[in-house]
Amino acid sequence: MTTRVIVEADGGSRGNPGPAGYGAVVRDALTGEVLAERFAGLGVTTNNVAEYSGLVAGLRAARELGAHVVDVRMDSKLVVEQMTGRWKIKNAQLAPLAERARELSSHFAEVSYAWIPRESNKHADRLANRAMDEQRDGGSTRLDEPPDPPLTRAVPTAAQAKPELPGVEPPGTETADRSRPSRWNGAQGTPTKLLLLRHGQTEMSVERRYSGRGDVPLTEVGLRQVKAAAHRLAQLDGVGGADPAPVITSPLGRTRQTGQAVAEATGGLLRTHPGLVETDFGDWEGLTFAEAAQRDPELHARWLADPSVAPPNGESFDSAHQRVRRARDELVAEYAGRTIVVVSHVTPIKSLLRMGLDVGPSLLFRLHLDLASLSIVEFYPDGNASVRLVNDISHLAHLTD
Repeated sequence: MTTRVIVEADGGSRGNPGPAGYGAVVRDALTGEVLAERFAGLGVTTNNVAEYSGLVAGLRAARELGAHVVDVRMDSKLVVEQMTGRWKIKNAQLAPLAERARELSSHFAEVSYAWIPRESNKHADRLANRAMDEQRDGGSTRLDEPPDPPLTRAVPTAAQAKPELPGVEPPGTETADRSRPSRWNGAQGTPTKLLLLRHGQTEMSVERRYSGRGDVPLTEVGLRQVKAAAHRLAQLDGVGGADPAPVITSPLGRTRQTGQAVAEATGGLLRTHPGLVETDFGDWEGLTFAEAAQRDPELHARWLADPSVAPPNGESFDSAHQRVRRARDELVAEYAGRTIVVVSHVTPIKSLLRMGLDVGPSLLFRLHLDLASLSIVEFYPDGNASVRLVNDISHLAHLTD
């Protein structure tokens, strides 16, 4: 778990207001290693809105990393002075973003702000310019359509937020399209939709053994499961057709077999991503829960209680989460605004859902994912997210073991 991080953030607009974008970098405070990058176009808005948007994105990324202490460094004197309380916020457009930044800051033990010269903020500045360039060239935010007015549907503060009731539209959204969460959660831009498919049955899953990096094939039942899942996916909007959704899998055989079935049904291009591989269970690979607990009783108990603890010669859940987060960032950047099929394993899929829900590691132990189950999460360019579906196996109803 990362204890102390540095957030470098920037934003800009080409014209004021004009086509705008932000960038943010999260670094390990001790080593300077880049732990996360965030950037996105914002449509047409002001330079200050873009700078605040970069700050919010950086704080959100630091929270996802589990940081306790955050040192924010920006070349925006206005943002630094306002966030420290030395300057008042008089611009109505900036107040909601500043409130969001304060709400995110409340999750850390300590947050400090420091002004740095522009030449010391080149990484974040480069990301902001990349966002504006991609936006101009047809990226996730299209400038040929009127963008949503910045911040007019900002994320509510904790004091303003009201719980969503099943079947009840939030006030003022009676005519809103219920299929677009951005209508009520304030998200801006076109989301990248990840259709998360767990691989089908293997002999290891039948025997309920730890199955991490071992390369085991699907069973006959597993092959039938993934064929049914592939047929289901092919019927979804944005997956098949003239421009089929890419299919990205873990490099292991059971996910590649699953992904191949999907690609054959949808016509999508199949590729692998190493970041989507299952957690490395080390010396517990192939053991049952009871066998691992008997072999290493104290370590096994600590592993269940602390996500920073790794199995012997294996990988901790914290390390796996950071690996999957980096993979998520790469995929969202590469396929911004598109729908993609991600074929992976229990831990990576739970990690992606955890990011979408913005919750802690307890989700790993409280969420069940069936074989060949489908879940859906959307990640917006402004850092928002929406989980649309979890552990759906309706496509398996007609199958029997």
